Amino acid sequence: MNLEDFPMLKQELIYLDNGATTLKPKCVIDKMNEYYETYSANAHRGDYDISYKVDQEYENAREEVRKFINAKDKESIVFTSGTTESLNMIASGFFKKFLEPNDEILITKSEHASNVLPWFRLQNECGALVKYIPLDENHYVTLENVKKSVTPKTKVIALAGITNVIGDERPMKEITAFAHQHNIFVVMDGAQSVPHRKTDVQDLDVDFLAFSGHKMCGPTGIGVLYGKKELLEELDPVNVGGGMNESFDSPDEIYYKELPTRLEAGTPNIAGAIGLGEAIRYLEKIGMDKIEEQEKKLRKYAIDQMIDIPHLDLINLEADGGILSFNVDGIFPQDVAYYLNKYKICVRAGNHCAKILKSEVGVKNSLRVSLYFYNTESDIDALVELLKDKEKILKEML
Repeated sequence: MNLEDFPMLKQELIYLDNGATTLKPKCVIDKMNEYYETYSANAHRGDYDISYKVDQEYENAREEVRKFINAKDKESIVFTSGTTESLNMIASGFFKKFLEPNDEILITKSEHASNVLPWFRLQNECGALVKYIPLDENHYVTLENVKKSVTPKTKVIALAGITNVIGDERPMKEITAFAHQHNIFVVMDGAQSVPHRKTDVQDLDVDFLAFSGHKMCGPTGIGVLYGKKELLEELDPVNVGGGMNESFDSPDEIYYKELPTRLEAGTPNIAGAIGLGEAIRYLEKIGMDKIEEQEKKLRKYAIDQMIDIPHLDLINLEADGGILSFNVDGIFPQDVAYYLNKYKICVRAGNHCAKILKSEVGVKNSLRVSLYFYNTESDIDALVELLKDKEKILKEML
């Protein structure tokens, strides 16, 4: 599906590590090169034609993001370096000043490090307590377990829309509705969901959403922090400096600009934002529903092929996203990844930045195949053929 759009696929390469980052279509590369080659000025600073062009393209990209996630206000879209920075801004810029000692933050043990460590730091800095929502037998989050975990002290629920190892899609709309009945904020890590599912923040009603451009055919180093406008108004800038201030005459006389500029200090990743806008146009042309359908089809095809191989341990047999986590019995995951690399098959091996998940699944490291719409059944056939023969793996490792 759309393989011809990706220059990387002109190589003899099977790329199955889309959870880490996705390939970039030619239109995104060309759009960024256009900026660097024809109007490479700064944003929101110049009084000349190409500077106006930059402003227009940069703000057009913000509008593309707004429409893509159906945010109510353009001012609710803040460009960041990625999901990690966005989540840190939410934790440090907003919740740090509101949480009190023994207030509770609910996460799970299947969260990515970027949705764990900012909350750990808050516990150390202000005395709020990180608590875990238990996972069910499939390592899923259920609304029932969320309800059981909430106490009068719960102030924040922070969850990935789809996790990066288990690949489960959380019932975020239902969780948010319940949370808001109890005056609890909801933070959604959308790194693995926004690129793969139609996302409507007004329908979900989440208070904050974070996601990255490079996981959705966009460039690296650009991401988005979405927040309800009235909440972003209360978020203190984590970075201060050029571009975000109105004036400053003394420590007592500092005035910041309005949203979203107030939260975008310094020269932004202009090419990145423009590239992200183009990536969104590209994905919408394909259709997010078609992308989701293709991933589910491919995942089912892969599971059907792998389930009868006796030496494969499938960790997430059931999953909603295009993620398959597994191990080859008795062989270290990195060794299998190196073996597959000999045949130009790219997979991920390790703990996938979900380092506290091991206490739930009983496995510290695993192999991960993460699919996207440009993957094919022949990609999976090649992978399975190499995994079928355990003796071949062992022999070629020596």
